[in-house]
Amino acid sequence: MIQRRKVIFGAISAAVAAVVAGCSKSGKGGGATTWVGSADDLQTVAAPVRLSVTPTNGNTGHSPAKPIVVSAADGKIQSVTVTAGGTKIDGALQEDGTWQSTGDLAYGKKYTVSVKATDSKGVETTEDTTFTTLKPGNTAKVTFQANAMVILDKGATYGAGQPVIVAFNRAVNKDAAEKAIEIKTTPAVEGKFYWRDSRTVHWRPAKYWAAGTKIEVNVNMFGVKLGKTTYGGKNASTHFQIGRQLIAISDNKSHLTKVYINGKLVRTMKSSLGKGGGMTTPSGARISYWTAGGPHVVLGKKRKHTMSSASYGVADPKNPNYYVSENVEFCTRISYSGEYLHAAPWNGSLGRANLSHGCINLSTADAKWVYNNFLIGDIVDVKNTPRDLPIWNGLGDWTVPFDKYGS
Repeated sequence: MIQRRKVIFGAISAAVAAVVAGCSKSGKGGGATTWVGSADDLQTVAAPVRLSVTPTNGNTGHSPAKPIVVSAADGKIQSVTVTAGGTKIDGALQEDGTWQSTGDLAYGKKYTVSVKATDSKGVETTEDTTFTTLKPGNTAKVTFQANAMVILDKGATYGAGQPVIVAFNRAVNKDAAEKAIEIKTTPAVEGKFYWRDSRTVHWRPAKYWAAGTKIEVNVNMFGVKLGKTTYGGKNASTHFQIGRQLIAISDNKSHLTKVYINGKLVRTMKSSLGKGGGMTTPSGARISYWTAGGPHVVLGKKRKHTMSSASYGVADPKNPNYYVSENVEFCTRISYSGEYLHAAPWNGSLGRANLSHGCINLSTADAKWVYNNFLIGDIVDVKNTPRDLPIWNGLGDWTVPFDKYGS
């Protein structure tokens, strides 16, 4: 609806008509009557203000991520008020004279835009329009994970193998989601996405993070269509940094685990890895007793932990593969299937033979040192074992060459 003060043209038009008639009067015996005047003697009329509001009046599918823009041709905006119920949306005049909203809109809300503008003569024009933002069938939320068992702590320090992990609360379109994810690193590095499933995406560089790298992650998904009826909820962000670069090499043949910090060997530990072989559980699952080979990433730590074959289906004490080890000390986890570096004071073959069910057995002193010094995200690379770590078992991201990693 537009309202404008009307200028009465009738009297002016009549006067002009009379003057014109007088000027054109003539006769056979007399001269013409002439009126001499100036255009300035006539009242000038300013061009009307032409207002434009985006989104247009009656729009029912406006993205709340897009701003409201108001312009006034042949005039000047005096004020703009945007409301939705009792909520008022902030905005500001731009250098080009347009007005643009700066406050966030919301999904499924009806907004009223009230504009006041004046022409070059100060005549005021007002206009009221309404529009409605789109209402999605579903909205997606995200959490940032260190791994499937641990939430990423904003601002925390992690190891050189820690990938960026963005977990959506529902399935999303992968291409749309990747476009919404912005990752900045200092120093800058190339990286790739890998989708663990339709909800969880990882991102890693070509090589382990350098010590001291800073990582910033922004998921700019508000108003973004992420599925047939799914749109992004609130934007989300996090940041973390890499500490010293710690890489442990555990060798199945030499029975030694060597720890390197920033490329320098700092500790050599006698070890006992998986004894090899395996079994089939009563449910038909195949269990291997080899420690999985390839780069593992530290997932978490427990001061004491009870380990039992019942965790993978062997609960009968009469089964020769049955075992229960209560309150195992200084446990540092490296796979979802239950591989740990831990204290094994009962194992008299550290440094000489592999006798575990898949874990990396250490002395109590060495296990304590690992527990106290390793970070979530540190690398434990297992060498010379016949079984490979699958990418899904923990953070096996580094087991895949970069040219074959994700997209």
